[in-house]
Amino acid sequence: MVTIGSMTANIASYLLHLPASRVLGVDGYGEFASLLAAQLVLAVPALALQSVVAREMVRGRSRRALRTLGYRCAAVVAVLAVLLSPVVAFALDTSVLATMSALVVAPLLVLLATEQGLLQGAGQFGRLSVVLASAGFGKVVPAVVVLFLGGGPGVVLAASAAGTGVVALAARLLDRGDGTAGSAVRIGVGTVLRASQVQLALIALSSVDLMLARILLSSEDAGLYALGAVATKAAFWLPQAVGVVLYPRMANPVQSAAALRSALAVVASIGSVLVLGSALAAGLIPIVVGEGYAAVQGYLFIFALQGACLAVLQSALLWAIAGERTVLALVAWFGLLVEVLLLTLLASTLVQFVVIAVSVAAATPAVVCAVALTDRR
Repeated sequence: MVTIGSMTANIASYLLHLPASRVLGVDGYGEFASLLAAQLVLAVPALALQSVVAREMVRGRSRRALRTLGYRCAAVVAVLAVLLSPVVAFALDTSVLATMSALVVAPLLVLLATEQGLLQGAGQFGRLSVVLASAGFGKVVPAVVVLFLGGGPGVVLAASAAGTGVVALAARLLDRGDGTAGSAVRIGVGTVLRASQVQLALIALSSVDLMLARILLSSEDAGLYALGAVATKAAFWLPQAVGVVLYPRMANPVQSAAALRSALAVVASIGSVLVLGSALAAGLIPIVVGEGYAAVQGYLFIFALQGACLAVLQSALLWAIAGERTVLALVAWFGLLVEVLLLTLLASTLVQFVVIAVSVAAATPAVVCAVALTDRR
């Protein structure tokens, strides 16, 4: 059920890229994709918060205490969104209004993540699957409507944020709890910050190449790279249900090691299928999104391989958050530093960008998984 819910949400998100790439054109789509990448980075606290809430639910915390934590985190992220909008706009060469429209969704995602974490930690996967699917539609449907009405990247992203807010509110109002009180001990925002730095390293690794492409490549090549990165995102996010379901077991010391091995095996298998599928389906790119993107079809499987490697890394880092082994994130941060340096100093073409990105994406999880699988704590 979680697979259906998460895949529905992810497929809906990727379907947004098809009309956006056609309607906005190569240049406009490059701006749109770079703003989505920036949005994802600022939404990192939401990903971390869901993991922390789920873990603390397993440990017996009360829903009220965990929701209070979510409200505090949402307030912090809202302030960051306002303060960072001019900086991100300058870095990506986008308007401040469009950038703020992209970043305003971050605190709404934090609120939604709180509800998803409560359901995940309580093992209420049926309800969780419904919320996941609804979040996908809420994010995409208003955006597509505005897109076909002639809205630019900023207006489209604002509509997407509004839809996300509606789903977050509905998830809160429809939650009936599980009838248990739990521990009401207050949880500090610092707990989320420690998990956030793990998620931030992961998300930055999955997004930094796209943002640097916007800065360092021509507008046409950046648009082509943005389309190829859709395959990266697909291979990265489609196995998400594996981590969602196994995470409560990762938080249980007795089942933690077995849950990690299961997650890595399943995610790697799914990634292999997606890479093969990308290679076979690459010829459809000119038909689906237009001849203007034909140049990227020969490299689509490399983009998918990058996403598959990052999905494996995500599983290992989720295990690190579940067991509070967040020091493992240092490997991911080092990989990010290496990637930024190589892209900035050595890459000047689309091919060079994706080859460097996939090399770092393969090496980083190899090191992290080697450390995780030999952990004896």
